[in-house]
Amino acid sequence: MATSHGHRLTPRFHLQNRSTPASRPAADNTARDVTTASSAIASVRADVAIAGLRIVLGFVFLWAFLDKAFGFGYATAGGKGWVDGGSPTQGFLSHVHVGPMAGWLRGWAGEPWADWLFMLGLLSVGVALILGVGIRLAALAGTAMMALMWIAEWPPAKHLDTGRATSSTNPFTDYHVVYATSLIALAAIAVGSRLGLGAVWARLPIVRRNRWLL
Repeated sequence: MATSHGHRLTPRFHLQNRSTPASRPAADNTARDVTTASSAIASVRADVAIAGLRIVLGFVFLWAFLDKAFGFGYATAGGKGWVDGGSPTQGFLSHVHVGPMAGWLRGWAGEPWADWLFMLGLLSVGVALILGVGIRLAALAGTAMMALMWIAEWPPAKHLDTGRATSSTNPFTDYHVVYATSLIALAAIAVGSRLGLGAVWARLPIVRRNRWLL
């Protein structure tokens, strides 16, 4: 006897995908907008941080000029400032007793040309960094000053020519190297426009014709 077998019908339910093709572009755009906004915020924070470094470093140079010029009693005693007839280079260079340029540097101590170059360098580098103008020139001048001062202190030496121990704690990296490296970095990324007058400076005709003045 032939037996017929019926087919059981099993209902199938399909869950509708909530992410329809029409909604995916909107979600992608939202994610892209969030990423762009986050990148913009991070960029602003980085610019402000670097500008802060520029201003603080500029104040290091400017304060050194002011203290040596007027004798505020920090590195320069009161009444012994440049305006009082003191020499900004005498105290430092006359005590150079180590390094390959010790004799030359001691000979420069107290010389008017050395005093003027040193003080003009401190003032110009400090003002340029604080205002955010002429960063490249400021970095060049500041790095040259730091290099000469590094040679004058000569960190690789453990003892002076007189036999006394130096105060060196590192044979290469000291604050002069840190300052010089910071100056070079600031010049490389051109940070004068943030918290400074760099954008105005860059639009000046003479600066547009001579980009090395940036």
